[in-house]
Amino acid sequence: MKKVLAVLAILVVLGAAGVAGFFWWRDQQITRFAQAPFGEPGAKLVDIPPGTGPKLLGLLLERHGVVSNAEQFYAYVRREKSAPRLKAGEYEFAGPLTPAQVVEKIASGQVKQYHFTVPEGLRMDEILPILAGSELKLNLDKLQKLAEDKSFARKAGVPAGAHNLEGFLYPDTYSFTHGANEEAVLSKMVARTLEEYKKADAQRKAGVNLDLLQAVTLGSIVEKETGAPEERPRIACVFHNRLRLNMKLQTDPTVLYAMMLIRGSFIKNITSQDLTTPHPYNTYTTPGLPPGPIANPGAAALQAALNPIDCNDLFFVSKNNGTHVFCPDLKCHNAQVEKWQREYFRKQKHTSK
Repeated sequence: MKKVLAVLAILVVLGAAGVAGFFWWRDQQITRFAQAPFGEPGAKLVDIPPGTGPKLLGLLLERHGVVSNAEQFYAYVRREKSAPRLKAGEYEFAGPLTPAQVVEKIASGQVKQYHFTVPEGLRMDEILPILAGSELKLNLDKLQKLAEDKSFARKAGVPAGAHNLEGFLYPDTYSFTHGANEEAVLSKMVARTLEEYKKADAQRKAGVNLDLLQAVTLGSIVEKETGAPEERPRIACVFHNRLRLNMKLQTDPTVLYAMMLIRGSFIKNITSQDLTTPHPYNTYTTPGLPPGPIANPGAAALQAALNPIDCNDLFFVSKNNGTHVFCPDLKCHNAQVEKWQREYFRKQKHTSK
């Protein structure tokens, strides 16, 4: 009897050792699998729907060539207790990755981002095609309709006096995830404008009484008048001085915008007839600020509109290199026009012969 019990005890020990050995071997297999890179060099896009469990996820990743074995992936997720951390979304897996890296990417929610960049100073009709041509593949017709929809504009935070989203599509680089629609993108751009306005408003100069729409409108004019960042506060000062003295702003970019609204298309050249064509946006014929922005200003132009430098300038003349010369009176202005416009272009014409 003692011999039988001894044999049974040995068998139990051997069985336990065998089971322990199997689980040790199995754990080693999972570890090797988790640490072994797999996958072709190219990028693989995988859309993980909400509610996808680890077993189905493994099959999905195997089908897209992200992992080599769905069952081993499932075993690894179970061993690491990672299932509750896995997040739905569209993921891009580039090059060979270890399953451990794949799990970490999904668990940390590193979904694929789609980017586009809007430069400073563009008009709304120039910006919307950029959005439509981005990887988000937004619908241009829908973007245009939303941009002209006053109820959408009000909902997004654009003030009631604005006719559309012109001026409120903040120039920046944006990142969105798969599925972002036209409403979400435009709303985000408006929100960025309101954020930058709030920052500029916090630095508002005493005595500057522009409201949101007026600040964005003046900012858009400043943006179009100069590409030199250091000039923006002085350009803004000129316009503030003119407004205070009830002088017409007489700024060419507003004429171009007015002619675009009249003709239905943008033409860069200005004629003498254009300057005298009455229109609310033509600041040669209409005093004060135009009814709304003529472009979409960046942060520096908004800051300049609300915090101009102190100056006694009433005029500025282009030096044909992106910068300007400033004048406090008409005599100075006429002299600079002669030098930098008439004489300059006479020389250019003579040199080109």
